Amino acid sequence: MAGRRVRALLLAAGVCGFVAVQARQADVAQVGPAFTEWIAAVRADAVAQGLDAGIVDAALGSVERLEVVLERESTQAEFALSIDKYLERRLTAKTVRTARERLRSHLSLLRRVAARYGVDPAVLVSVWGLESNFGRFAGVRPTISVLSTLGYESRRADFFRGELIDALRILSRGDIGLAEMRGSWAGAMGQPQFMPSSYLQYAVDFDGDGRRDIWASDADVFASIANYLKQQGWATGERWGRQVKVSDAAAKRIGTSVGLRASGCRAVRELSDPLPLRRWRELGVTLPNGKPLPRSDMAASILHGGSRAFLVYRNYDALLAYNCANSYALSVGLLADRIAKGR
Repeated sequence: MAGRRVRALLLAAGVCGFVAVQARQADVAQVGPAFTEWIAAVRADAVAQGLDAGIVDAALGSVERLEVVLERESTQAEFALSIDKYLERRLTAKTVRTARERLRSHLSLLRRVAARYGVDPAVLVSVWGLESNFGRFAGVRPTISVLSTLGYESRRADFFRGELIDALRILSRGDIGLAEMRGSWAGAMGQPQFMPSSYLQYAVDFDGDGRRDIWASDADVFASIANYLKQQGWATGERWGRQVKVSDAAAKRIGTSVGLRASGCRAVRELSDPLPLRRWRELGVTLPNGKPLPRSDMAASILHGGSRAFLVYRNYDALLAYNCANSYALSVGLLADRIAKGR
């Protein structure tokens, strides 16, 4: 009986091992001459920009071409799901409960960060929670291989090639080691999920240890998120937006008098031209309970987010700068509102 059980376990282990090998082969594609030549050109470019040749060689010498990241590029949840379904999936009761717990446990640090950058602690926790599940998952894929794959053959190859050079620059500066530089399928790194160019521009050494550690330092993580939003125009003390009610009559008036934004990413072009709140009030937009909007000159754009409508302000634009998808920006804003209600 015991012998049969051992043989069964060995057989199962063999099958699992075979499946793992097959999955690995599907995940890592054959590296051909053209890819090798492309890597050599990147290496020459990086060294010409003054990056440490030894570090660049070590990083690029172990590159693998990852087919899985190309598949993921075409199936992003922010665009594959409807806004209603996306919000339902992200804003669970467990997520809200965890966010409130994390706000309480990090409140002293969050208040210090907020005092310097002017971004509300609830917003910082919301971004942190949605980007990395409150620091528990910041990605496991090797950033250099991910960016090499996307820079070589994705739809935005030039963008990702530039991010690859910036990732090599981060390694050359010694902010993180090659083995530890891991992140998402798109090359976003650390708990804030910064692309390398964003790291170089916005990451902050808030704990003063000489490194901008967005992988393991809570202080650096929160301050880097706050600095990013502030640099994107976050206005202290203002809300991101609010849910509103748009009657059929109001929708008709809006449709004949208000256009959509003409420039920006797709999410921005889904927003109306901004108008003062008093003008939206005149057009018939109300609060969800039917009460009138405030009489204010604060500018807002209307957004039809799935089955609901929202008026969004300039802080919403800062959230879109973080990830230009309305499903994402709405989830951050709505989660922050629910966190704040539980203070």
